[in-house]
Amino acid sequence: MLLFLLVLAAVGQLQAGSAKVKYPGGKCYMYRLYLKDKAANGFSLQHPEQFLSPKALERRRRQGLQLDSTDLPVSQRYVEQVRSQGVEVVGRSKWNNTLLVRGNSQKTLRALASLPFVRRAVKVWTSPDSLAKPVRLNYRREFNEWDTVTQSIYGATEEQIRQLNGIRLHQRGFRGRGMTIAVLDGGFMNADQIPCLQTIHLLGTRDFVEPPSKDIFKEMDHGTMVLSAMAVSVPNYFTGTAPDASYWLLRCEDVQTETLAEEDYWASAAEFADSVGVDVINSSLGFHAFDDAAMNHQYSELDGHQALISHTASLLAGKGIVLVSSAGNEGMGTWKKINFPADAHDIITVGAITPKGMNASFSSIGPTADGRIKPDVMAQGSPAAVVTGRGTIIRDIGTSFSAPQVAGLVACLWQACPQRTALEIVEAVRRCGNRTDQPDDVFGYGVPDFMKAYELLKNEAHLSSSPPVPPKGGEGSPNAKEASPTGGGLVGASLSPLGESEGTSANTR
Repeated sequence: MLLFLLVLAAVGQLQAGSAKVKYPGGKCYMYRLYLKDKAANGFSLQHPEQFLSPKALERRRRQGLQLDSTDLPVSQRYVEQVRSQGVEVVGRSKWNNTLLVRGNSQKTLRALASLPFVRRAVKVWTSPDSLAKPVRLNYRREFNEWDTVTQSIYGATEEQIRQLNGIRLHQRGFRGRGMTIAVLDGGFMNADQIPCLQTIHLLGTRDFVEPPSKDIFKEMDHGTMVLSAMAVSVPNYFTGTAPDASYWLLRCEDVQTETLAEEDYWASAAEFADSVGVDVINSSLGFHAFDDAAMNHQYSELDGHQALISHTASLLAGKGIVLVSSAGNEGMGTWKKINFPADAHDIITVGAITPKGMNASFSSIGPTADGRIKPDVMAQGSPAAVVTGRGTIIRDIGTSFSAPQVAGLVACLWQACPQRTALEIVEAVRRCGNRTDQPDDVFGYGVPDFMKAYELLKNEAHLSSSPPVPPKGGEGSPNAKEASPTGGGLVGASLSPLGESEGTSANTR
């Protein structure tokens, strides 16, 4: 299975040249606590500047969006009471009103469910016996001469951007300037040192994994490849879809284990992205199976609300953010369907096609459990041009690498039409697909034409779109049905031990 191959490749990369070390602190566990309310949290919706940045507030004001109780932070009084029970609070989600806690005693952790303000407690993580210590890969300071495409300023990416009609958008001067994109991923190997990434406007980094990495630029290079598809700008060699945008790099995937806690990491990362004013989120992560098979998702949960990660993702448009999510690489496996959170409402889920527009056999399909068309659109991902953590241009496969092409052009489209809402941007991208009249569960609405989307947004005063769907049985709603603990991982599909596909340039990894 392609997802499994990628995880093996990533772990192999982490282990290369390094021995395993015992998990620090000995055997421990993490539980997710669902809180009953936000009493005495010390914040008010009348003073949102205390918990949201000016940029985040301006984004909502521009789209006419109101704050609600989900925006209020988790009650600090509850946090302190939980800590007094002898456990660590290592994460929290205000949108879901949850805490992520860690301790050495399962008995103590389970007993937290009896606290008067706790609705229930669910085990989401068990520590592994050992961890692989990450080491940096060596990298090239220059692209190979044979990577040059002198007749095109786009170089290796021309075909994949032209397929989306993004070049014409760029020619109008829309290359993402003034837009902020958050990249949620598992690591960004050498992204701080590879020369082609030194010119990007990097706003900052955060790590939401527990325990956090000492250096996210020493972790796997999956995020580096995803970032490159949007951010790199080296004329005649490689040009991304949003080279003038600003970026946050957020690590929320623990490649060494597959646990339900990764959904908590993702939710914390998405909420952070909201708080600092991000416009677009690219997430090339997908979940449905974990190390403990008892925690696996079921297809019946694929409704955009039952999984904590999908419930969180379904709230993003209501906060004024466009989420672009890879569909997943399960098309040839037993699961076949899109992963979580690709089932979320009001997001853009991206599948993979070949340069000739044919469906990539590994690309996950729909529909959702509640009958919605998924994926939404398709982009080139079999293969796609990316830059690796070694600083080399390769052709790799996976919906991980089709999604950022769309995410970057979404930022360019929004730059061109800043008065539009997140929901209108999502609707425009769907409506400009080449299969809009006959969407299906393999291609969705087809390959989007971003120039058509631009013209649509410029010419139509109002785009009909459904408002964000309120939670229905999701973990963040008061009457939530218990969701099965879920699993996940990265959805780029590398076929060789160090994450590069067959037929890559010479002198790479």
